[in-house]
Amino acid sequence: MFKSVSESKKEKERLRNLGRKGILGLQHVIAMFGATVLVPILTGLNPAVALFSAGVGTLIFHFVTKGKVPVFLGSSFAFIPVINAVANQYGDIRYAQGGIIVAGALYLILSMLIYIYGADKIKSFFPPIVTGPMIIVIGLILSPVAIQMASKNWLVAFVVVFTVIGVSIFSKGFFKVIPILCGVVVGYIFSAIIGIVNFEPIANASLISVPQFTLPKFSIGAIAMIAPIVLAVFMEHIGDITTNGAVVGKNFFEDPGLHRTLLGDGLATMFAGFIGGPANTTYGENTSVLAVTRVYDPSILRLAAFIAVGLSFIGKLGAILQTIPEPVMGGVSLILFGMIASVGIRTITNAEVDFSSNRNLIISSLILVAGIGTEFLRSNPNFTGVIGIKITDNIQIVGLSLAALIGIIVNKILPETITEE
Repeated sequence: MFKSVSESKKEKERLRNLGRKGILGLQHVIAMFGATVLVPILTGLNPAVALFSAGVGTLIFHFVTKGKVPVFLGSSFAFIPVINAVANQYGDIRYAQGGIIVAGALYLILSMLIYIYGADKIKSFFPPIVTGPMIIVIGLILSPVAIQMASKNWLVAFVVVFTVIGVSIFSKGFFKVIPILCGVVVGYIFSAIIGIVNFEPIANASLISVPQFTLPKFSIGAIAMIAPIVLAVFMEHIGDITTNGAVVGKNFFEDPGLHRTLLGDGLATMFAGFIGGPANTTYGENTSVLAVTRVYDPSILRLAAFIAVGLSFIGKLGAILQTIPEPVMGGVSLILFGMIASVGIRTITNAEVDFSSNRNLIISSLILVAGIGTEFLRSNPNFTGVIGIKITDNIQIVGLSLAALIGIIVNKILPETITEE
């Protein structure tokens, strides 16, 4: 049977629309790519598995949120210090996977509590005076890692830094939302020119390969180190969903509801933990693409998710990612980890937190000192004393976990207003 002229036109139009969606979806993949694969490179997880878990996690999120929220989920930077800490302490990164799964389960609990009690009551435990300093702690804990990697070749690191700065400030349009990816590409090319890239893994890699999935291991100590990170990224999730809704012009807190977005994020993170990927989180990079393109169709984000899954099976791509020199990642990290700390400062500034109040000074001071101080001692092999709160010989609450616990408790104990006579 021959198709009619009208049917032929409709089919051509469908193909054109699919082509446009494919290009738009690819843009979203490019926007999230650099940051998503950077987390596994910095922690020892598999970049191909990270791409796979990001793609499938995004699809899980869209299913839970009824396909209404144009969000892409990528690797969370907040989990980097605790994943590295668990890997160093236990000698097996699979214990970090177990902690990531429990962290995702905590998202599910928060989702249920929000559904029962409402968002405002739950958010009262995480005001900016608590979450801001906690985010600062994450960035500052990571800063020695950036210096260590960059010091392998400062010239390469600074080439990356200046590329990121130049693209961020002087570029226009879509390139303005992918400065990190541009920095990595330029740094990689420069490293190849000066001869510090080992291309052998790329030559030996097959074109198509299955990502190296790994099953998790569980330890109470590892869980205690990783799970509390949720207390910091909970408010980050709220901020990302708020920003996304503002760009799109919809209130996603009402429809499909904050409890559903948290549930989707939690299930995606649990899935990532089960297969060996980093914890997932909503990505501001993709919200920036929405703002640039002004195309808010959630189906495009789902198409991007399928593209990410497809890329995870390209063996050559995984090999290329594994050959990125340390100073390249160090240069990127100098900016990214500082930006994490700066986001914490922005959180405090945007909320107009009053630091003339002794109450606020005390809360932020305790969080910063407890988080950074105990993390420094834990990484110091010459220190043999008790660090943080010792529960058992193998379980100690230190770093961000201790900072979060202290911040939440002190914030609730200290009165918000003091009447002066």
